Amino acid sequence: MLDRTNYFVKEHVGVLKLSDTYDIIDPETQQNLGVAQEKLSFLIHALRLVIDKRMLPTKVEISEQVNGPALLTIKRGMTLLRSRIEILDRSGQAIGYFKSKLFSLGGGFFVYDMRDQLIAEVKGDWKGWNFKFLDSKGNEKGTVSKKWAGIGKELFTTADNYMISIAEDFKANSGLLLAAGLAIDIVYKER
Repeated sequence: MLDRTNYFVKEHVGVLKLSDTYDIIDPETQQNLGVAQEKLSFLIHALRLVIDKRMLPTKVEISEQVNGPALLTIKRGMTLLRSRIEILDRSGQAIGYFKSKLFSLGGGFFVYDMRDQLIAEVKGDWKGWNFKFLDSKGNEKGTVSKKWAGIGKELFTTADNYMISIAEDFKANSGLLLAAGLAIDIVYKER
């Protein structure tokens, strides 16, 4: 699943849900590739009722099936202004991290490997719906585009659908960039 260049991500719709689940789908075949699920303690679930979830710790596991072993884990601790989010591989070793920008009109953050080398800048448009993966020279190496889900879903839920596309010559970073695409919604945007 982590060696692809295109992913369609579909958020599960729920009323009063305190954690998020996303299907990861092959956009060409519509085959379900995997799932991203927030895994939270009872305390964090309770705190989400009174504190903005973007300030609370979160953990998202990306696996090939519901409750299957995690291929990647997105992990963030408590945050106020700038957050640092770690990405862990299947053995629990850190493979990279995201560092949020202090000020950004459309949203964005930086993707680093564990040698502190910049892999990509994730930069959003003015409305925060579409994002670009830019390499260290500013060249576009991928996109995250919100997809219209219909009037009912758009008006009455916060559930989003979006496409993550990664340039073929940037495929070696697919795992980190898939995690970055998911982090835009799960960690940075979702309320």
